[in-house]
Formats: sequence, C-alpha cells, structure tokens
Amino acid sequence: MISKLKLVDLAGSERNADTKVIKESIEINKSLFTLRNVITTLMNSQRTGKSIYIPYRDSKLTSLLKESIGGNSYSLMISCLIPSDNFIEETLSTLSYSTKAAYISNQPVRNQDPNIRIINSLKVNCLNYLVDAGY
Repeated sequence: MISKLKLVDLAGSERNADTKVIKESIEINKSLFTLRNVITTLMNSQRTGKSIYIPYRDSKLTSLLKESIGGNSYSLMISCLIPSDNFIEETLSTLSYSTKAAYISNQPVRNQDPNIRIINSLKVNCLNYLVDAGY
C-alpha cells in the first residue's frame, strides 16, 4: 500500500500593501482565487449530483491538489484564524474556504490490480466451498 502526504500553506495575508514582493503576491492571489473556484465548483457538483467541469489546470496549486481535493483520497483542511479586527477580511475569507471545503466528500477506493482482485475472490470462493463440504 502506498500513501502520499501533501501539506500546503495557503499563504497568509497577501495584501499588496503588506508584502514587499508584489509580483509574488499577485501570483499567490491568482492561485487562491483558482482554488476557491475549484472548491466552489466541486461543492456545487456534489450538491446537485451533476457532473461539471472542474478547472484543476487553471493553476499549479490546483493541479497539485487535484488528488486531494476531489480525488481518491481523504483530505483534511486546517484553518488558522487571527482574532483581531485588523484581519477581519482574511478571517472571513478563510472561514468561507473552510465552509465550502466541508461540503466536499470523497469516496476513497482502494486501487488494486484487477487480476489480483479476481485471484483473491477465487481463493475466498474455494475456501468457502471447502468449509461447506466439510474439509
């Protein structure tokens, strides 16, 4: 069995006035905007039950998180908030992300080679036959 662990820090306050590097700030905000779109689309897709195009390829961040957000895995989102009036916009935005992400539910399925699955089912059937026959 193989596992992956992906940890992503979704940046903190990225206001242009607060950061020294404006270009990097703009790129981070674009990625966060795309992540918000992906989470919203996934939430709406699961709510309605309809298959909708999910824009994972619109940013590197969402491409990296594709398996974690809407794929075949368990996901956990930890939101850190600052209890200060100075950061109320960021706090509300973080709570919005978290609320939308809570509506996304993945159904992880164990990936297994089809031939091994058939062999295992035959073994179980054979053992059940032997037990029923009294061997």
